[in-house]
Amino acid sequence: MSNMGQPLNIAVIGAGYWGPNLARNLSASPLWNLVAICDLDTERATALSAKVGHPAVVPDVTELLEEHALDAVAIATPARTHSAIAMAALMAGKHVLVEKPLADRGTAGQEMVDTAHDRGLVLMADHTYCYTPAVMKMRQLIADGDLGEILYIDSVRINLGLIQPDVDVFWDLAPHDLSILDFILPEGLSPLTVTAQSADPLGAGKACVGYLSLPLPGGGLAHIHVNWLSPTKIRRMVVGGSKRTLVWDDLNPQQRLSIYDRGVDLQAQELTNEDSAHRRNASISYRLGDTWSPALEEFEPLGAMVKQFHSSISQGLASPTDGRAAMRVLSVLEATSRSLAKGGRRARVQGEAMRLEEAK
Repeated sequence: MSNMGQPLNIAVIGAGYWGPNLARNLSASPLWNLVAICDLDTERATALSAKVGHPAVVPDVTELLEEHALDAVAIATPARTHSAIAMAALMAGKHVLVEKPLADRGTAGQEMVDTAHDRGLVLMADHTYCYTPAVMKMRQLIADGDLGEILYIDSVRINLGLIQPDVDVFWDLAPHDLSILDFILPEGLSPLTVTAQSADPLGAGKACVGYLSLPLPGGGLAHIHVNWLSPTKIRRMVVGGSKRTLVWDDLNPQQRLSIYDRGVDLQAQELTNEDSAHRRNASISYRLGDTWSPALEEFEPLGAMVKQFHSSISQGLASPTDGRAAMRVLSVLEATSRSLAKGGRRARVQGEAMRLEEAK
């Protein structure tokens, strides 16, 4: 393991949409030396290099891995290229950070996870929302039992966004919400089945509007709405618990989190069929309590993410967005595609949760 204070050498592969954000945070961190920017478009890479301290500009991944002394790479390229670039880096002995989704198919993602494990390397997904102050607070509130039993989760992620050339709206937007669920739920993302519906009203050849439903432990339900066609931008998640309900509005900087002490209480009555365990024949009362907003720290989520990547390498600290977490998200995305192919019928999740269930 490297010394915690020892800066590590890293290159950013991809200077398009997300690469500049990674390069900016890596160049600003004392934990990293940004050695190179790699992109086929050298003009674009050169423009980015000028903004982040003039690291080397390299047009080819092979050249990058052979000619530059690197400890790690950060990949911010189209999803279809993730696995090939990541495998080349892993085989060259480099730690790897990958933009979501981990890969464009489960077999490729699992190969990445297995190779990193076998070679003693860190593979981590850039699930940035898991490093935001609001989502970290959500995880703490749920872990502390402040919300009680989780009954439902409704998530909306819509905007007038770019229609991606290589993925549909689920693979583009839903990884954010799925990674958040994996992060905040004590059991992680562990559905055995999912159901999905979609529409392509533009005739783009892929889902542009979608609805994804997956069961939660204890009989709850999570629902995710993603949309590229909305003229309004909404980033909101409602987590309903048996004690309290949490609302996260990512576009409201003054009040990102709100906790509502309001809800439905089921009070047992005298039963004749001994069915209280199923909450039948219960009276319903409504709880109307206070609403409050917890104080949140202020920090750059990507800054926290690149710090975690360094800690995972230098100290062996487990990352909440490691390769296994990324595979849980990827397994749900693949099941979503299978559900769509079956006309919206239920599809099995071929992931860790299913393997554990089959082992029982």
